[in-house]
Amino acid sequence: MATSESTSRILVVDDDRIILESLAEFLRLEGYQVEAAPGFHAAVQMLDRQSVDLVISDVNLPGGSGFELLHLVRKRAPETVVIMITGYGTIESAVEAIKMGAYDYLTKPIVDDELKLCVERAMAQQAILRENRLLKQRLDLRYGLDSIIGHDYRMLKVFDLVEAVSRSKVTVLLQGPSGTGKSLIARVIHQQSDRRQGPFVEVSCGAVPETLLESELFGHVRGAFTGAVANKHGKFKAADGGTIFLDEVSAASPALQVKLLRVLQSQQFEPVGSNKTESVDVRVILAANVDLEEEVQAGHFREDLFYRINVVTLQMPSLAERVGDIPLLAKHFLERNCAEMKRDVLGFEEETIRALQRYHWPGHVRELENVVARAVVLCKGRYITVDDLPEKLRAAAPTERADAPYQPMPLRQALEQPEKRILEAALRANNWNRQLTAEQLGINRTTLYKKMKRYGLDVEPARLS
Repeated sequence: MATSESTSRILVVDDDRIILESLAEFLRLEGYQVEAAPGFHAAVQMLDRQSVDLVISDVNLPGGSGFELLHLVRKRAPETVVIMITGYGTIESAVEAIKMGAYDYLTKPIVDDELKLCVERAMAQQAILRENRLLKQRLDLRYGLDSIIGHDYRMLKVFDLVEAVSRSKVTVLLQGPSGTGKSLIARVIHQQSDRRQGPFVEVSCGAVPETLLESELFGHVRGAFTGAVANKHGKFKAADGGTIFLDEVSAASPALQVKLLRVLQSQQFEPVGSNKTESVDVRVILAANVDLEEEVQAGHFREDLFYRINVVTLQMPSLAERVGDIPLLAKHFLERNCAEMKRDVLGFEEETIRALQRYHWPGHVRELENVVARAVVLCKGRYITVDDLPEKLRAAAPTERADAPYQPMPLRQALEQPEKRILEAALRANNWNRQLTAEQLGINRTTLYKKMKRYGLDVEPARLS
């Protein structure tokens, strides 16, 4: 009995009442949920009321043919599997049924074992289709526009640009320090584009030895170099019909930059050691963790290639420039790690969040993700405390504690340090924009400036590179 399939629903359609009832009874005994319809219109009404996993239909039906029903099912519910049956099968009708999308074609009289095997295979096919649908939904959720977290105005600009360029084929250049999320943005652009059904191929140019990078990108033929014992397709060929993401493109040699320029302009290239020109249809997204314009001026990057890829540029801000997003990101990483590690950690203590916001984050978002994962592992309570953070972050935590011994002092003096911390955090979150900071704090610019001067915050700190 197909106990694992006990929730699978099957619709049997046949105008012969005896065959209809015997098929339905046999499938019920096998553990399936079965509905029976004596004709075309009855089958359509049942399909309107509920979805089914499998349809088994006779070719000849009153009110319409089985082929019409097959066409209707394929149009309305493409994930439903259909098996056609007939009393006088021909090769032509079987071929027609398969062409129209039927999973299989059986002839009467139907042998129980044959039907059982066919249904089991069909249900396995249906399970694969369902799994593919769920995987696509998860992919859309993971790499949809909502997967990019941030309320900082710089990130809002990134969101707008991503939404604007995703539907086009225009080349996109992502610039920003390592760990700021360039790979995620590239995947989101691909997933939001018309090429989402095609492959997404990522290549870290800096991680591949310079001598092998050309072969990695464009492939090679047998004997092209020592160790090339067989023909190999490159990443551009693998990305045909989809998107290729070239990270750390500044690591490409001058000779390779020439080939990159050509493939960007003509979508053509030759594999290493071959004279045969290959053509591809690929959308190219590139990323660099250095300023490519400065690399051009220094003579390290081709000027013509830079202007070819600098069509749309997205500048990814460092995490230190978007302090206001740290609580959102930390919460996101906490929830994800708790789910993966099966931990029941509810959140962060307020003092912990302040420590996270005061740290300078040289590793950016990737470093924050690792810090939160470590804290989830080490946390012994329901909330992550400063003690769960690495030493370098504990040093950034405020020294004042709620349970510290009371020190007699005027109230104004006692409030100075908390007020300074709030002002500094707000200024950092707004990239030291005084107008935005004043509006958020509900004070005028003059009051803000006086407070900044009192606390020595009137000089903007050097920007992190």
